[in-house]
Amino acid sequence: MDETARELAAVVVKKLDSIPPNARLLIAIAGFPASGKSTLAVLVVDHVNALLANANTEHRSDATPLPQAIMIGLDGWHLTRAQLDTMENPKLAHDRRGAHWTFDAQSYVSFVHLLRAPVCESTTVITAPSFDHALKDPTPDAVAVYPHHRIVVIEGLYTMLDVDVWRVAAEAMDERWWVDVDWEIARERLVKRHVLTGVAKDMQEANWRADENDGPNGKFIVDNLYKPTRNVRSIDDPLYTLP
Repeated sequence: MDETARELAAVVVKKLDSIPPNARLLIAIAGFPASGKSTLAVLVVDHVNALLANANTEHRSDATPLPQAIMIGLDGWHLTRAQLDTMENPKLAHDRRGAHWTFDAQSYVSFVHLLRAPVCESTTVITAPSFDHALKDPTPDAVAVYPHHRIVVIEGLYTMLDVDVWRVAAEAMDERWWVDVDWEIARERLVKRHVLTGVAKDMQEANWRADENDGPNGKFIVDNLYKPTRNVRSIDDPLYTLP
């Protein structure tokens, strides 16, 4: 996965040179649950920042370069458990948490619109929520996107969803990368992850969640996918795999 990320980072840096200096480059990374979206996003952002920092050094700048790339996770836009409790069928809402209708899609789209605005030194900092796995709920304003962040990589299940208001955000992206993975591989990763992270109390519940929630969510994405600009094959890299 790291070699793929290096290649993609080089593509991103080259593309940055082709856009206006007051614009941001927005990249969506989507894929089946446990396809490796988050891992790829982190690696690409790290490699992009390293490449740009090296370029800055080659130009003999004494100033420490600010990172130009940042990753945002769509999980921050999960509806809270309290919000799920107010739905018509709270049990179904909690059981299906992770489905597209358990996210605050409108808030996410508003965030993307802010990112698309022209950037200058006086541009207001844009904040995004993150997801607190200990609390099992989002944390508002946890991530700050500064004017120097000209590359924003957003990873998440529904960043390329061609449905309702989600479509607006997908259309706003400069790049849309789809991470391909076989369901059998993704399922094995999911079951292990659910137990290790406490999402499921045991293997039985983990298997149930994979089959009754993650699988249907993944199929829904595939059936309603906004056209990718690039397809990336998920690789089981031991360095970036849960034990």
